[in-house]
Amino acid sequence: MHPYARPVDLPSTIARPVDHELVIKKSRFLAHLAPAGSVAEADAVIARLRKELWDARHHCVAMVLGTHADQARSSDDGEPSGTAGVPMLEVLKHREVTDLVAVVTRYFGGVKLGAGGLVRAYSGAVAAALDVAAASGALLRRELLLEVEVAVPHADAGRIDNVLRDWASGHGSLMEPPAYDAVAHLRLLVPRHELETLTADVAAASAGSLSPAVGEARVVDVPVPAGPAARRP
Repeated sequence: MHPYARPVDLPSTIARPVDHELVIKKSRFLAHLAPAGSVAEADAVIARLRKELWDARHHCVAMVLGTHADQARSSDDGEPSGTAGVPMLEVLKHREVTDLVAVVTRYFGGVKLGAGGLVRAYSGAVAAALDVAAASGALLRRELLLEVEVAVPHADAGRIDNVLRDWASGHGSLMEPPAYDAVAHLRLLVPRHELETLTADVAAASAGSLSPAVGEARVVDVPVPAGPAARRP
């Protein structure tokens, strides 16, 4: 196996904020998901919601940060310990998402839900918001793609560019803007496990005269087609 053949799974994220509301026994649970690349960005989202929804009793929080989801924080914000922030965080971890903050704002409806009811309400609000993100196309799949360049004589650049574009569309790859000097530098972002196939197909298209040059790996956010669930297959 080629050393670049092993795929790497990374957590997903979201492209834009998502909102969803649950009403349980007259209490309103307003779930807000927002992209956050740092604790400071997440804290800014929390502060804005506290200001906008100043009359709510609780603003419970869970956030997961980092390319590999290696930072996490949660807060019950006055709810009984372990009934809000941690259940929300567990949903984010189970759905394998990162670089986002979830805030669930509760307007108390006068009926106590009990510890189990609160856990179900807060975790359910976040899960439903993630389902909305998936259904609306707001999810982004993160992939570790390799920067690949094919140096092509100008006379052949148009034909090889068309070949590479067709190839990329069928192999989970992305075309990058080309660069030109003495030759045309056609550039792609390619999954590790597709590199051998690309090398073979480029050789076939050029009678063996061209070979891809592999560069650095880069984390790339790829839109996920709208669908019914946020979970990984």
